[in-house]
Amino acid sequence: MKITYQTSGTCCREIILEMDENHIITSIDFIGGCAGNLIGIRNLVVGQKAEDVVSKLENVRCGEKATSCPDQLSKALKKYI
Repeated sequence: MKITYQTSGTCCREIILEMDENHIITSIDFIGGCAGNLIGIRNLVVGQKAEDVVSKLENVRCGEKATSCPDQLSKALKKYI
């Protein structure tokens, strides 16, 4: 399943990811944002179960912002699991 998620409140504008039928994340791309950090997140979450990723990244904040790129990823995943 391919998912495109428009983010809100972050430098990253969009998250494009794919999951298999077992909710394993098979690929992820972030459009915009801090390249090094987002490549690191991608390397950590590809191959992981979406449910596990949500539990680790949900409610992570970026400085004073109410959200972050990891939090936005958790919101994208929650819509489809």
